[in-house]
Order: sequence, then C-alpha cells, then structure tokens
Amino acid sequence: MQGKLKAKSFVSLAGGFFLLFALSVIHLTQGQADYSISELLSGVWTEGRIQDIVTSLRLPRLTIGILAGGALAVSGAVLQTLTNNPLASPGTLGINAGAFFFVVISTIFFPALVGGFPFVTALLGAVLSSLLVIGLAGKQMDPVRVALTGMIIALLFSSMTGTMQLLFENETSGLFLWGSGTLVQLNWGGTQFAAPVIFVTFAAVLLLAKPMDTLSLGEDIASSLGQNVRMVKLAAWTTAIVLAATTVSVVGPIGFIGLMAPHIVRMMGIRGHLQILIHSFLWGSVMLIGADVLGRLIQPGQEVPAGAMTALIGGPWLLYLAWKTARSMKRGERQMGGTTKPVRLKMLVPILVGSIVIITTLALSYNGSAWNFNWLSPVVWDFRVPRVLTAFIVGIMLAITGVILQGVLRNPLADASVLGVTSMGGAGALLLLVVFPAIPQAFLPLGATFGASLALGIILLTAWKNNFQPMLVALMGIAISAFGSAATQILVVKAKLAVASALVWLSGSTYAKGWDDVQFALILFALFIWPAVYITRSLDTLTFGDDVAAGLGLNIRSTRVFALIVGVAISTAAVSIVGTIGFIGLVAPHIARRLVGFRHLPLMLSSGLIGGLLLVTADFIGRILIAPNDIPSGLVVALIGTPYLLYLLKKMR
Repeated sequence: MQGKLKAKSFVSLAGGFFLLFALSVIHLTQGQADYSISELLSGVWTEGRIQDIVTSLRLPRLTIGILAGGALAVSGAVLQTLTNNPLASPGTLGINAGAFFFVVISTIFFPALVGGFPFVTALLGAVLSSLLVIGLAGKQMDPVRVALTGMIIALLFSSMTGTMQLLFENETSGLFLWGSGTLVQLNWGGTQFAAPVIFVTFAAVLLLAKPMDTLSLGEDIASSLGQNVRMVKLAAWTTAIVLAATTVSVVGPIGFIGLMAPHIVRMMGIRGHLQILIHSFLWGSVMLIGADVLGRLIQPGQEVPAGAMTALIGGPWLLYLAWKTARSMKRGERQMGGTTKPVRLKMLVPILVGSIVIITTLALSYNGSAWNFNWLSPVVWDFRVPRVLTAFIVGIMLAITGVILQGVLRNPLADASVLGVTSMGGAGALLLLVVFPAIPQAFLPLGATFGASLALGIILLTAWKNNFQPMLVALMGIAISAFGSAATQILVVKAKLAVASALVWLSGSTYAKGWDDVQFALILFALFIWPAVYITRSLDTLTFGDDVAAGLGLNIRSTRVFALIVGVAISTAAVSIVGTIGFIGLVAPHIARRLVGFRHLPLMLSSGLIGGLLLVTADFIGRILIAPNDIPSGLVVALIGTPYLLYLLKKMR
C-alpha cells in the first residue's frame, strides 16, 4: 500500500514538473516579439534582444504565474478541508472578489495606499469576504449552502466593483484587464513582493498538514485527540486568506485554480495533507501557466486574461463537481415563503399602479438637474419615454421569468441570473457581434437565444435523471454562469470593445433605447405572456409537492421542461433588449408572494407590476445619481438584489 502511494506521488511530481518545464519554454516564446524555441535556448545566455525581453518581461510573468498558481491551489486545498466542501476555493467563496473590490476602492480614494501597500487592502477585502461566508453559511458548513453563500457574496462585491469602475472610469481605467486576472508584469516588483509572502505562508501551511489530517476526521474526534480545533482552524483560515490576497494584489482575481488543482491531485491517488498541499502547489502552477499559454495561442498579439481562461476551463469542472455534490443530497421540498392572509388584488393592483405612475412621472420629468413637464418635447418624447417604457416591459418579463422558474423548480433561489441563463444569453449575443461585426442590433436575440438554449440544455441534461433536484439546478447555475462570464470576457478582448461600453453591456442597461426597442419589447412580451399564463395551473399543482401533483395526474417532467423553456425564452428576450440584468426575477416574486400568497396567476400579475416598478426605479436612480453620466440599471438592481439574496439564504433552513 505504501509503495503504491509512493509510486503515485512520483508519477504526479515527475509528470507535473515535466509539464511545467515544457509549458514554461513555450510561455517564454510567446508575445509580440517573435522568436523560436531554439533561438530562445541559444540567445538567452548572451546579452542582446532576446535576453532583455526574457529577463525584463517574460521571466517575471512566468515566475509570478508559477507562484500565483501554486498559492491559489494550496489556498483551495485548505479551504476545502476547513469547510468540508469540495466546491470551496478562493473564487467560489467570494474571497477573490472581496479582495479585488477593496483594491479598486483604494485605487480610487487612497491611491498612495495601493501604490505602497496593495497587499494590505486586498487582505482586508479577503478577510471581510471570509467572515461573511462563515457568518452566513452557519456552523454546519453545509457544502451547498457554503457554495451558494460564496456565489452571492462574489456577486455582491462584483456588482459594487463594476459600479465603482463606471463611476470612476479614469481612476480605474487600468483595472479592467487586471480585474479579469492577468499575469502581465512590467518588472520584477510583483515577484519580489509576492515570493517571500507565498513561501513563508506555504511553509506555515505545511506545518498545519498533520493537524488538518486530524481535523478532517471531524471536530469531535479531533477534540477528543487533544487538538485545539479553534486554533487550528484560525491558523488555516489565515494562511488560506493570505495566499489568496497576495495573488489578487499582484495578478488580480483568478478563479478555479484553487478548485481544480486539489481535486486533480486527489484523483491521482495522493493522500494526506502534506502530500496534497505539495502536489497542489505544483499542479496549480501547471494549470495557470497552461491557461496563460492557451490564452495567447487563441489570440496572438493580444492579452486574453488568464483568469478568463481558467474560468472557461474550470466552468465545466465546477459543473461536474456540483452535479456530484448535489446528487448525494436528499431532494427536500423547500418552503417558498408567502402569506396565509393574501392581500386582495382589488387593493394591491391600484397601489402598485399608483406607485408606477408616480415613479414614471418622476422619471419622465427630471433629468438629475432640471424639471421638464412638457413630455412631448423631443428630449423627453424621443429619449426618456421609450427608455422608461422599455424598462417597464423588461422588468415585467424578468419578474415573470422568476415566478416560473421558482415555481417549477420549487427553489426560492431560482432566477435566470442565478441559473446562468442570463450570463450565457449575454455571451451568445456578444459572440454574434464578434463573428459578424456589421450585423444589425435587431439580430442580437439570435445570439442570446443560442447562449440561453445552451444553458437550458445543460440544465436539462444534468438534472433530468434527478427530477430537477432544486439544489442541483442551483449549483449547475453557478457553474454555467461562471463559464458564460469567462466567455464574455474573452469575447470583449477579442472584439476590442471599449472598456466602458463593455461594462455597460455586461451590467445591463436601458441607455439609449428608442421606439424601435419599445415595439420589439412589446412584440416579444405579447408572444410569451400567453404560454406563461397557461402554465400557472400546473405550477399551482406543483406547489403541493411532486407526489401529490403526480397523484392528481400531472406529468411532472413534461411540465418542468415546458415551463423551463418558457421561462428561458422570456429571459432571453429580455437579455436581447437590455443586456444582462439580473435579480429582478428573484426579488419581485418574493415580495409578491408575501403579499398575495402562493396562487400563481395573481402572483404572476403582482410580480410583473413589481418587477416593472423595480426596473423603472433602478433606471431612474442610475440616470440621476451622477447625472449627466449613467449607472447601468443592472448594477443598481444588483446592489439591491444581492443583500436580499443573502437575507433569503439566511432564512432558508
């Protein structure tokens, strides 16, 4: 047995070092200055052009890639043990996003601090993210709960980061590429800072290997064996956070290395934390350098973010892990929340309509600095009126999508953005723009439909046999969303889109919508509202649970497939009009359910009105807050929606 473990360890180390060496040689030949491997091997030893390029630019990039990949992998291995969660990593727990947000804030308001102490600001953000995960996930550290909490925290920090980047475009102009994770190094400064911190922290982690072996047996057993569990966990959390913060401060937030590398090592048969940590460092380096090599092969002469490449590769891996994790869980029928004393629609609808009239009046009459009640004037009639109408119609569509998805999956966290449909729809639309740059905007729905259909196909394929287990679908959504976001980042770079316009598209905006958009939105709304209303009776039946619904003669699988197709179609239509706006479909149905109860027809009506009200309000706030500049309404909604999502997760038991 011991001999087999040693043999597996030797194969893993030998294979890892060979791959790292081969990738490193290729890595050193890539870039705008072209030379072959033979020229590299002969010219690097003598003074001249090749030596200057290698020592000043490419070798620092290679070195920091090796260090960052190893640090992220070790951090992920430690976090997976601490949370007892195979889905844990600095990226999936929101640690990277929190660290990057603090770096952005410091860049804007305290530029001298970032210049001198980037690690300190990144560390503060990483610590805050970790505390939020620990506090909100609960003492039990349920794997799915931890994964969802981390995803939501990452969304919260990402939304706030996007807002800051748009509000302070000049101050953060150099952070878009870096914020996607890039190994670009202009000198040895980053390596000189990161190397000692990573090596010292890695040594500390190795000292914790035996205590973590004991801790992995369970806290009760570890305590009975005399271990100070609290101190071991505190030390392990500290090392994992420091490793993650160090990499973010130098190369930006790079995800999935910490998720994939430890799993690959375990799949090779490596056992015991000492060996797992050592091998994870090596394979994390291999994976990050390999991702950087692949990115520059895809787009020679341009900088494709390494973080986007790791997400592109890691998304399917997370999909597999999520499927494996959720399959081991019992199905469980979650309560959707609601009220036993619903408000009558005769009372609620006039209140909602009155609120819509008030906010619409404000939106049409105020531009952030002056009032104009002449709504027939060109500036109002041609620009504000179609913008407000588009926001209202799209808000209704997104809210109806949320009602359908939450009802059919019996999952209070279901929404097109959470399930990855919005992300993939945006990526599909952007792909169409990249492949056919001159294509009219009216054809964007085709690309969005392709991306959203792909997301739906993955969900149907993976969840069909498990009868659409709610948490399985939610975890599938995390993986699909990550893949779609990575694909979008790569397409933005490939299309050479301006940073600001790319951020606006990724965030979702009703900016510059005209009467053609209103007409298009009305056509799509009229097309999809009837099948949405048609399935409300089936959704009412599903409220009682699968067994009761089947006993009443409902074909559960067919109903779920049809409802999913309708929901995805409506969300795809919304994405094609305004981009990737999320959370309306999550927040509006929950508010409505607390007012009108569980019946889906009144729920759909009230949710639609609330969704329209929310998006018009978000668009108005985004338009006047920093007038004459705009904040995309998708970011305003996300800043409201993510705290609400955290609240829902806290309430779920």
